[in-house]
Amino acid sequence: MSSTATPAADDEPIDKRKLFTFMCMVFGMFMAILDIQIVSASLPEIQSGLSASQDDIAWVQTAYLIAEVIMIPLSGYLSRMLSTRWMFAISAGGFTLMSLMCATSTTIEEMIVWRALQGFVGGGMIPTVFASAYLIFPRSKMSIVSPMIGLVATLAPTIGPTLGGYLTELGSWHWLFLINVVPGILVTVAAVTLIDFDEPNMALFDKFDWTGFISMAVFLGSLEFVLEEGSGEDWFQSSEIVLFSLVCFVCGVLFFWRCFSADEPVVDLRAFQNKNFTMGCIFSFTMGIGLYGLTYLYPVYLSSIRNYSSLQIGETMFVTGVAMFLTAPIAGRLSSVMDPRVMMAIGFAGFGVGTWMVTGMTHDWDFWELFVPQILRGCSLMLCMVPINNVALGVLPPHMIKNASGIFNLTRNLGGAVGLAIINTELNARTDFHYERIAETVNWSREVVTQTQEMLTRSFSGLGDAAQTAAIQTMSNMAQREAFVMAFSDVFFILTTLFVALFLGTFIVERPKAAGGAPGH
Repeated sequence: MSSTATPAADDEPIDKRKLFTFMCMVFGMFMAILDIQIVSASLPEIQSGLSASQDDIAWVQTAYLIAEVIMIPLSGYLSRMLSTRWMFAISAGGFTLMSLMCATSTTIEEMIVWRALQGFVGGGMIPTVFASAYLIFPRSKMSIVSPMIGLVATLAPTIGPTLGGYLTELGSWHWLFLINVVPGILVTVAAVTLIDFDEPNMALFDKFDWTGFISMAVFLGSLEFVLEEGSGEDWFQSSEIVLFSLVCFVCGVLFFWRCFSADEPVVDLRAFQNKNFTMGCIFSFTMGIGLYGLTYLYPVYLSSIRNYSSLQIGETMFVTGVAMFLTAPIAGRLSSVMDPRVMMAIGFAGFGVGTWMVTGMTHDWDFWELFVPQILRGCSLMLCMVPINNVALGVLPPHMIKNASGIFNLTRNLGGAVGLAIINTELNARTDFHYERIAETVNWSREVVTQTQEMLTRSFSGLGDAAQTAAIQTMSNMAQREAFVMAFSDVFFILTTLFVALFLGTFIVERPKAAGGAPGH
C-alpha cells in the first residue's frame, strides 16, 4: 500500500494502472445503480415465481432502496476507517453474494431480506467511486473522469428496465441477479489487488457514533418508506404513514443533533459551509427528480395508455440511453473549455424544452412523438451531471471529499424518492380533477354524446340487453383515459417549471476553483 498521498500536479499524466482500477470500480457502481431499476419491468414474473401478494412484491424494490439510502451517507466514515480498498472490496463482494442469494430465493420473505442486504452493502460502492475520482486524479483530468461517473450514474437507472425486460424474456427472472455474479467476483478481486489509494484508520472504530448511526438509519429508512408508500396509502389518511412520519421526525432531530455534537459524527455536514457544494447538492436533488421521475413516467404512459409490453417499453426508453452515451465524450470535452455554469444552464434549458414538448401529449403518442423529448433528456442529463459533480465535489479539500460524496449521492436518491412521491400524488389528483371536468361535459342533451352512445351500443349489439351498459362503460373508460393523459401533461408542465427554476439558479453559482490538487503517489 502506498503512503499518505501528496498533491499531484495538474499536468501529470493519468496513471494507466489507476485508470484501469478506477474503471473496475465504476463498473461495480454501475451494477449497484442498475439493480435499483432492473427488477421494475419484471416484478410480475418475480411475483408469480415466488407466489407473492401484490402488496409484498413492491418490497423487492422498496427494501433495496431503503437499505441503499442508509449506506450511502455512512460510506464516507467507513471508507476513512477501513480504507478505500477494503470498503470497496467488502461492498462489491457482499453485493455479489447477495445477488446470488436473491437468485436462489424460494419465498418472498427470503427475497426481501436478500434485496435489503444487497442494497445496503452495494450502496457503499456509489459514493466511494465519486470520492475516488476527486482523490486520485488531478483536477485537470476531470474532463476525462467525470463523464465516466456521470454516464454510469444516469445511464444505469435508464437502461435498467430495458435490460431487465430482455433478461426475463430470454431467460427467467433469476437472471436479473445471476448476471451480477461473475462481474461482481472480478470487481471484488480487482478491488483487493489493485486499489491502494489510502490507508485505514481503525482508531475511528472506537469513536463510532452508534447513536448517530441508528438514528440516521431509522430517520432515512422511515423517510424513504413514507415517500415510497405515501401516495398509495393516501398519505396521512393512513395510520401507518402517520406513525412512520413521527418516527422519521424524532430520529431526524436526534440524528442532526449528533451530527453537531459527536466527536466523530457518522455524517460530517461541514461541507455545506461551502456555497457551491450546497448548490451542487440542490442541483443533484432536483436532477434526481428528473432522472428517476421521467424513468418512471414514460413507462407508466406507454403501458397504461399504449399497452406496450415491458420489452417494447425498454426499446422505446433506450433512445435516452443512446443519447446519453453519445453525449458523454462531448460533455467531457466541454467541461474542460466551458464555464460549468453555462453547461448546467444549457442542460437545464434542454431538459425544460424536452418536458415542455410533452405537455401537448395525446393518447396516440408513440415512439416517434417521444423520440425528440427523449434525446433532449439524454443529452441534457449528461450536460448537467458532469458540471454538477465538479461544482459540488471539485471545490472541496481532499480530507472532506469522502464524507461529502456520501451526502452528495444521497441527495440524488432522495430527490428521486421525493419526485416519485409528488408525481404519483399529482397524477392521481389531476386525473380525478380532469375526470370530473370531462364527466360534466358528457351531458345527454348534447347531440355528440348521444350519437357516440348509440354508435357504441350498435357495436356491442351481440351482447343483447347488455349492449347499452357496455357502451356506457366504454365511454367512461374513454373519459378515464383522457383524464389520465391530461394529468400526464400537467405533471410534465410542473417538471418544466422546475427546470426553468434550475436554469435561473445557475446564475447564483460561483465559478468553482479547485481546493488543492488531487492526491497522487
